[in-house]
Amino acid sequence: MTQLNTWVEEIKKHNLLKEIIFHNQWYTNVPGDNGLAEIQHITYDSRDIKENTLFFCKGANFHLSYLEQAIKDGATCYISETPYEVDENVLGIIVTDVKKAMAVVSQLFYNHPEKELKIVAYTGTKGKTTSTYLCYEILKRETQGHVAFFSTLETNLGAGETFKSKLTTPESLDLYRMMRQAVTNGMTHLVMEVSSQAYKLERVYNLTFDVGVFLNISPDHISDIEHPTFDDYFYCKRQLLANSRQIILNADSDYADFLYEYAKQYTSDIITFGEQTDVDVNWQSINAHSFSIDNHSSLPIESTTYQLAMEGYFNHSNATSALIATSLVGAQAASQKEGLAVAQIDGRMKKLMLPNNSPVYIDYAHNYLSLATLVGFVKSEYPEKRVHLVIGSTGDKAQSRRYDFARVISESINKAYLTTDDPGSESALDIAETIKQNVTSSVDMVIELDREKAINMALSEMSEQDVLVIAGKGSDRYQIINGEHIPYLGDQTVVEKWIEKEGLK
Repeated sequence: MTQLNTWVEEIKKHNLLKEIIFHNQWYTNVPGDNGLAEIQHITYDSRDIKENTLFFCKGANFHLSYLEQAIKDGATCYISETPYEVDENVLGIIVTDVKKAMAVVSQLFYNHPEKELKIVAYTGTKGKTTSTYLCYEILKRETQGHVAFFSTLETNLGAGETFKSKLTTPESLDLYRMMRQAVTNGMTHLVMEVSSQAYKLERVYNLTFDVGVFLNISPDHISDIEHPTFDDYFYCKRQLLANSRQIILNADSDYADFLYEYAKQYTSDIITFGEQTDVDVNWQSINAHSFSIDNHSSLPIESTTYQLAMEGYFNHSNATSALIATSLVGAQAASQKEGLAVAQIDGRMKKLMLPNNSPVYIDYAHNYLSLATLVGFVKSEYPEKRVHLVIGSTGDKAQSRRYDFARVISESINKAYLTTDDPGSESALDIAETIKQNVTSSVDMVIELDREKAINMALSEMSEQDVLVIAGKGSDRYQIINGEHIPYLGDQTVVEKWIEKEGLK
């Protein structure tokens, strides 16, 4: 069977094929003697065309001119939900869902690299990035470095191929291309984040993970361009449970009973963990950097005390999930203990001390659950101090966060500095005003849109009775404004420069 025939048959198996168009004729199968050379390259980017390319026509902003340019540059076949009047020598495969078709064709083109990797996949409203880093550090030791890593912050394909991620979960074509490269580089394991948008937009369609971890759920990413409702967001999140061979569930999460019932529809191989005792693996905090495990499962996880390089009681839950996940893919106790003890994540729970001995926490917390948890930890560590907060909210997406941040400010903050955080095409001032207008308690608030100035102002006004939280951007060194990435020093650098300047006085 020819290459195109194999792909079309797979598309048919998924009930995606509408028709095939060639020389202005319609077919249900690839016509024989079509004279087409074997496809050498696949892409959805009209700027990335080589000889004998298969081009996917996808995206809300797709225009016919993109396909015409692709054909001019060497595309001989296209897959689309719409037939186009183009060169009759170009084969058109018309489908009901181009995103799903791209996923199944990409699996075939890259020869199913997912079958050559042990894949641990995480989802949840908060903690995905931290938990995947913890897994990565453990498996890096267990596999002698043969583990790939796809996260919100970075992508690591092994053999020195590391770069900043564009999406938390890549488009399916990019996902399988990167998996294949990871296998080529000798990787045996992969740890990755799976976003709600990955299921919403079919980026992981037809992909089954070896281990799926569900951390928690709370409203987030609710907007006209992401998820219209919490119901839609939650539905997309829990699709990980329907597409994983083994499932790890946080019993402390909201909707935990429902999630367990949902997961049982797909597998009986479910492991629960939590701070409560009626679970397979129980964790208990000892202090900000250590926790204990009581393992009631058959997994080879030691019931002992573990040390974490990162602060935060909430990270004990993340670390427990990492212990379970890595055990399921072969990690031993020594690798687990060492990995947890050294794992540090740029922009996550970074603590700096000012000359007056006041603490400053820098973290990526960017939704209600993560920010409320972070502030709750800070208040528990410094119960006598006033909590100040520097924060902004993103534009063009997740508008609900503005109201969520107002809620956290109302509940827990003594003084808030409202500033800029990737406003996109929206007005940063309007975003800040929305947060301010929805604060329901008497809180001292300042709007300073220059993020560096806002942080410096907050630092200058700190007393020994205060603790400062700078949230939202983590390690990001840019601001997204009107589609451009505008360079920014980074929150930590701003604080460090201020401390250095104060030390010279």
